[in-house]
Amino acid sequence: MGRVKASEIRELLKLLDQPDILSFAGGIPDPGLFPQGEIAAALQGQLADPALAGQALQYTVSEGLPALRRWIVERMARWGIECTEANVLVTAGSQQALDLIGKLLISPGDTVLVDRPTYLGALQAFNAYEPTYVDRAEVETRASPALGYFVPDFANPTGRSLTLAEREALIDLAQARDFVLVEDAAYRELRFDGEERAPLLALDAARAGGIDQARTLLCGTLSKTLAPALRIGWICGPAAAIEKLVLLKQGADLHVSTLNQLAACGAVQEGYDQHLSRLRLAYRAKGQAMCAALARHMPEGVTWTEPEGGMFVWLTLPEGIDGAALLAKGLSTERVAFVPGAPFFATAAQANTIRLSYSLPTEAEIDEGVCRLARLIASV
Repeated sequence: MGRVKASEIRELLKLLDQPDILSFAGGIPDPGLFPQGEIAAALQGQLADPALAGQALQYTVSEGLPALRRWIVERMARWGIECTEANVLVTAGSQQALDLIGKLLISPGDTVLVDRPTYLGALQAFNAYEPTYVDRAEVETRASPALGYFVPDFANPTGRSLTLAEREALIDLAQARDFVLVEDAAYRELRFDGEERAPLLALDAARAGGIDQARTLLCGTLSKTLAPALRIGWICGPAAAIEKLVLLKQGADLHVSTLNQLAACGAVQEGYDQHLSRLRLAYRAKGQAMCAALARHMPEGVTWTEPEGGMFVWLTLPEGIDGAALLAKGLSTERVAFVPGAPFFATAAQANTIRLSYSLPTEAEIDEGVCRLARLIASV
């Protein structure tokens, strides 16, 4: 437990209850975009019929409802990944997927390869299994990793995406050093600009001769596209690995809520692509508003990423400005919240960085919040 720390992001979410704070902190979907009608109809359809209600309120199989797994198989095919239900495990969000993978693959002292910076939730999931972290610059001088964790599309926290060449290079490295690739595809469906690139699992399976010969485990989720409260995620990968992960899930929570799986399954059966189109249009407008406001207001010396999808922009501040200290001052003076960048580094934290999320505030709030943030940075 000495390595298990509180999430700065989860703590910052408590600030959302203070109405005078403009928050760019949590990567929270806009609730105005939740398909409430479709979810309500799916739930009502299940609970209104006594026979269906008996199924909805009962235990189910650990692998996940067959109908939902079939839908995931179809979705994976659209991503270029040919698989069957045997290659899919439904999890309680992709966060549980990361925890189960860590439990399966990481022993104390093992090396885990990550980007700098990387998703804080992945570090939290893996920390309990006591790994040592390295980045790509260090990996050649260290023991072969147990796994490498990457977010190829619109990464949390940077918003950056891997090029096709970078994806191929990761697979080359995993093959050469004989380790498992963990692909976090949480934001993949939220591309609003640029050209789509193949997932790591699709590229890996094509080289290996099929998914069961691949070395990649893909973590997917409906939390960013449907609704986080349903806690629907999945792992897609070689059947032999899925079999072991199912056993670990049985010991953890038996299965994801049957009712939630049925609600999700009903909500995605019709109109899901149209729903995704609405999400992409909304997040494109907010992302563009964020980048335009940064260009308009930020003082000299501040740089930022310009993502093609997802929910995040990553700022690098002038040397000597500490993101955590800046947050403390920002809350007390400008009433603006964001996430300091240092916790996203597994090693050698870069303190002069911060993460901004544009998914929740309105375009007007984005401009006002960035204006406040620019004043704050200029003042220090």
